[in-house]
Amino acid sequence: MVAPAGGGSPSRWPSEEELNIVRKNVAEISGGDAREVRVVACPYRICPLGAHIDHQGGIVTAMTINYGVLLGFVPSDDAEVVLQSGQFKGVTRFRVDDLQKPIENRGNITWESYARGAVYALQNSGYDLRKGIIGYISGVNGFDSSGLSSSAAVGIAYLLALENVNDLVLSPVDNIQLDKSIENKYLGLENGILDPSAILLSQYGYLTFMDCKTASPSYVYFSEPSKSQQPQGRLPFKILLAFSGLQHNLPKSRGYNMRVFECKEAARALLCASGCEDAPILRKVDPGVYEAQKCILDENLARRAEHYFSEMKRVVKGRDAWARGDLQEFGQLISASGGSSIVNYECGSKEMIQLYEILLKAPGVLGARFSGAGFRGCCLAIVESGRAEEAAAYVGAEYERAQPELVSKIPADRRVLVCEPGDSARVILHA
Repeated sequence: MVAPAGGGSPSRWPSEEELNIVRKNVAEISGGDAREVRVVACPYRICPLGAHIDHQGGIVTAMTINYGVLLGFVPSDDAEVVLQSGQFKGVTRFRVDDLQKPIENRGNITWESYARGAVYALQNSGYDLRKGIIGYISGVNGFDSSGLSSSAAVGIAYLLALENVNDLVLSPVDNIQLDKSIENKYLGLENGILDPSAILLSQYGYLTFMDCKTASPSYVYFSEPSKSQQPQGRLPFKILLAFSGLQHNLPKSRGYNMRVFECKEAARALLCASGCEDAPILRKVDPGVYEAQKCILDENLARRAEHYFSEMKRVVKGRDAWARGDLQEFGQLISASGGSSIVNYECGSKEMIQLYEILLKAPGVLGARFSGAGFRGCCLAIVESGRAEEAAAYVGAEYERAQPELVSKIPADRRVLVCEPGDSARVILHA
């Protein structure tokens, strides 16, 4: 299963400068030739619609951006893995023939856990790993903990590198399930398949739709209205990423997993009321049954179910709007998704909600929402191409006025970023 052929992003990522920095670091670690260094480029993702419904078998949308994780690597001479990070100190060493066991305490998760998790996932799927890697990993622009799927990007980067040096040829769908194994079985998180699907299947110019019940993707090309004055090959919008300055892991695992549990409890109650004993996920609840039986849910479960069913409707409407190039409606649906995440799914810290509301008022912004759960990290917005810089300046100034202490902690070059859609993860072989 492959993504459709596209024209490729006009905003090339990674740049030769970024690649050369990674290659140089790997050469210094390995003592080899920088020209022999291979690089995995794993872009970060955004999810315009389909928030918090992937774990309930919902349909979600995604695209990547032209920033991400770079993992430079060369094969090691044996089974040893040697890794350094551009964001964290120290060197990690282990062997791919060592048996990896799931992490029991999430407090023990570190930057090296994702490399071990990749080995664990491949081992438990029956793949024979004989060679390790010597590598250097860097999150471009330091996008760690920002709600852009950085953990999935890192996990996939290690999977692709290990597969490359061990001559394993796996499909994107195989790697989606392997990354899910890293998150669910090794790290103990209840994540769905949205993040790895976006990273592995996205294509510039297309919106990726992932049916999380069947694990099948589909693609809708952006049909740009003929009146557009955009340069050839460019889309008539850009993506704003506005960073909150909140980096603490607040209720990431506890809060996220509790909401997943509540969705399942809502599904269980609705299915029982209709005489069905299916596994409790909301996708198995007929929308008509939900409308007829939602009165039986307590207030908390009712809000979770309402988010799911209203978000599914927004995804369907969003597909149609994207296909006909209607950015106005598409943006309105994104903002409505953000509102439901706050009211019905009850995500978002005070500061993140404040940032979301500032984005909604920015010039040229068509729609905005949290990127991720909304407890920390950043918000995203779709903005008219010609007004992107103006909107970025507005958001930066307004948020600094509202949260001067938090903004002071954010590097000046990443407070509000103007991005473009990107492509899928790939291995760049040699210089």
